Amino acid sequence: MTTITETTPVPNPARWTGRILSALVIVFLMFDGAIKLVPWPIVTETMDRMGYGSSETMARSLGLITIVCTVLYSIPPTSILGAILLTGYLGGAMASHVRIGSPLFTHTLFGLYLGLMVWGGLWLRDRNLQTLIPFRR
Repeated sequence: MTTITETTPVPNPARWTGRILSALVIVFLMFDGAIKLVPWPIVTETMDRMGYGSSETMARSLGLITIVCTVLYSIPPTSILGAILLTGYLGGAMASHVRIGSPLFTHTLFGLYLGLMVWGGLWLRDRNLQTLIPFRR
């Protein structure tokens, strides 16, 4: 059985908006991963306040995971896999903030904001994802 699929190109304004959203997320997460790889003192202090201890090994592991997921997201053939992995990572960050009672809109929901930018940027620039998840008027 042969399936013929016809894809229409994504309009340029939507594609560029998606690229900009994705680029903002990629830059932020690469910086976040890099400061965990070093790790900066603020990283280990924050991890300690969140109840994970001030282990540099754990900070470096989280930094490596962040960078690997972000690189997968930034490469078009693996961008959906990267978005799925980043969603799990950001969900874990949100759960950690809920557990320690962090402020809702500035800390706890920050992972949601990033997740919306991850999927929104990908949806705007990928016609296949628009077909899979259609938004209708």
